[in-house]
Amino acid sequence: MPAIDWKNRTDHVPFLLTACAAVFLSACGAGDPVEAPAEPDVQTEATAPASLIEQALADSSRPEDHRSADARRKAADLLAFAEIDAGDTIGDFIPGGGYWTRLFAKSTGPTGTVFAFTPDSDSGQPQLEDIAADTDNYANVIITPLVAGAPITSPEPLDVLWTSQNYHDLKNLPPPVTTATINAMLYGTLKPGGLYIIVDHSAAADAPNEVTDTLHRIREDLVREEVEAAGFVFVESSDVLRNPSDLMDLNVFDDTIRGNTDQFILKFRKPE
Repeated sequence: MPAIDWKNRTDHVPFLLTACAAVFLSACGAGDPVEAPAEPDVQTEATAPASLIEQALADSSRPEDHRSADARRKAADLLAFAEIDAGDTIGDFIPGGGYWTRLFAKSTGPTGTVFAFTPDSDSGQPQLEDIAADTDNYANVIITPLVAGAPITSPEPLDVLWTSQNYHDLKNLPPPVTTATINAMLYGTLKPGGLYIIVDHSAAADAPNEVTDTLHRIREDLVREEVEAAGFVFVESSDVLRNPSDLMDLNVFDDTIRGNTDQFILKFRKPE
């Protein structure tokens, strides 16, 4: 497969494209600060003990800006929706500043493991050195760099694979990388019965495909179509991050909507 000169790309998301190239070009051989449905939204019951979710949210070692964002980001609801349980093995795919990584570390308890699949050091993305260094609080987090040219697999089969506000950018990668390639690789990281959770910014039902680049949004139905085509089975969706006042016509970084976009949350399962 031909190499791509990611470092010399000049578009507005070079760091993410570099990160994704590291994963997906190898897979072909193998967002964080900002935050039309095909099926009715439904909620799921928490499987993680409430005490573990509460402990995760109360973790005083988390940065203050993370803790202050919990209500807006509906952290407790999303942890429950992802069915995270004590002892689970979680993959946090392109974790940004590690907001969810820290929560996963605490909500899986001391017997859980969290693999933070981070871009390489040339990407401009956070490397989560602070989490790696904090062995008193995050000893169960394993920083797993995405290395260009190397086969990308999970060190252990995952119970849950999570990606937040990243899927739309995967659509902006140049050929030969496609979301079909990406989803095939991600499928392989999960245990049979494992869950794939996608959170992203909603695009209008009639939005063109280019909206992934122009507005950093994506149509929910398109995500479902592509993920199901990879062999995943749709389980349910959640509407806890819906915002009816978001007209979906602005870039998610626009100051008038940043941090308050309408977002969809989808849960898929790898068949047993």
